[in-house]
Order: sequence, then C-alpha cells, then structure tokens
Amino acid sequence: MSVYTPAEVVEETGFSLDTLRYYEKIGLLERVGRNAAGQRRFSEEDVGWLGMVRCLRDTGMPIAQMLRFAELVRAGDHTIPDRVKLLEEHDRQVQKQIENLAERQRYIHHKIAYYRSFC
Repeated sequence: MSVYTPAEVVEETGFSLDTLRYYEKIGLLERVGRNAAGQRRFSEEDVGWLGMVRCLRDTGMPIAQMLRFAELVRAGDHTIPDRVKLLEEHDRQVQKQIENLAERQRYIHHKIAYYRSFC
C-alpha cells in the first residue's frame, strides 16, 4: 500500500495544505495516518476520496452536503440508496448550471457575431 506525503497529495489533488487540514478537522477527510515522526501520511484511499471531494467541490456541492455524503459512506452499504439520492439531486443542480452556462455562451456568441459585423 502506497503512502503519500502532504506535498504529493497537494500536487495530486490541487487542494492546498490548509484545505487538507481543514477537511480533516471538520471530518470530511477521515483522520490521516502519521509516520513515526508525527508527519501526515495519506493512503491511496485518502487520495481517492479526495478525488471524489474535488469532483463534488468543483461542481458546486456545498460542504454541508459533502459532509452528509461522507457520513453516508462511512455508515456502510445500507446507505447506498441515500447516497444515490444525494448524488442525483446534485446531478440535477449540475445540469442546471450547464444549461445556464450554455445559454450565456449563446449570448456571447451572438455578441461576437454582432461585433464582427462591424469589422
């Protein structure tokens, strides 16, 4: 099993050290292991989980919902239907964001065409 230093996890996930510490403090990231010198050492599982957190964060999921998702995951497989429901709700929000951005992009394209008509 591979272990990762905080610097390697920062590089891999794009999260800052402060964010990693914060996520551990609030329980979004389970307690990170330490080596004999007391330095944090992240597991492959930690890095994988942070990949999921990155996806949820980048798509606008609030921390409270991410914490709820983490709670469900840690509670066991009997919570899978609740996890699906939470992710489906989030997916609907992401779809709305995509549609909104597509509408804004169409408007920008219209403006570009309008301004090019003067060139």
